[in-house]
Amino acid sequence: MSEQQQQQIVNAPSTHMPSLAGSVIEASDGLGGTILVRVQNISSTANLGVRLDLKQIALRCRNTEFNPRRFAAVIMRLREPRATALIFASGKMCVTGTKSTHNSTLASKRFAYIIEKVGFKPQQEIDFKVQNMVGTLDVGFPIRLEGLVYAHSTFASYEPELFPGLIYRLVSPRVVFLIFVSGKVVITGARKEKDLTDALTKMYPVLVEFRKQNITPIPGIPTPAIAAAPTGGTSTQNGETQREMEEV
Repeated sequence: MSEQQQQQIVNAPSTHMPSLAGSVIEASDGLGGTILVRVQNISSTANLGVRLDLKQIALRCRNTEFNPRRFAAVIMRLREPRATALIFASGKMCVTGTKSTHNSTLASKRFAYIIEKVGFKPQQEIDFKVQNMVGTLDVGFPIRLEGLVYAHSTFASYEPELFPGLIYRLVSPRVVFLIFVSGKVVITGARKEKDLTDALTKMYPVLVEFRKQNITPIPGIPTPAIAAAPTGGTSTQNGETQREMEEV
């Protein structure tokens, strides 16, 4: 592929409205304040609607990998926006690595544009869908995971021997929280930014309720010491008892 064709791909037009161009979302904490959620990854799918020759695509496109013995799909990467696509012979495509819905949509269109330049014309509508969004945040205080799983046993599970985080499955919106004792939280399973913000608005007051309180000594009040049991009297009594037994 020539440099001119590569430049045309980079400058490919995109006619869509972005939802959020950044990777940080501001959400209400449910207590009158706000908290920031950072989007780490978005996974989406698209259907080009045409059968593809994966070997031909791998030979004619840059930044591609194709090893049919290991995986039956072409792995194609973009630099801008930074994204990775798994392209299957059926015409279906999985795009991952982006951090906003806008970039995920743009990457899908550019992958379709590259495939069209190779000689496989996709259908007009590529049926783009966001399948999963992963967000992270730090609430800024430690959390009592044992108390949380005891009070919300219907939705939460905590097995510290297997995994150090508490798994909390929210019903509406349908997302999953991974909550760690340090206050770090991972949100997964959302399909749009509103799911992330709504879930956090519901969950943050619960995390505040089970905030771990650090007990510190009060200045001016001495810490009570544990009195040691006297040993002198006991040894004297033992000696007298032993002498009485010898006299008998």
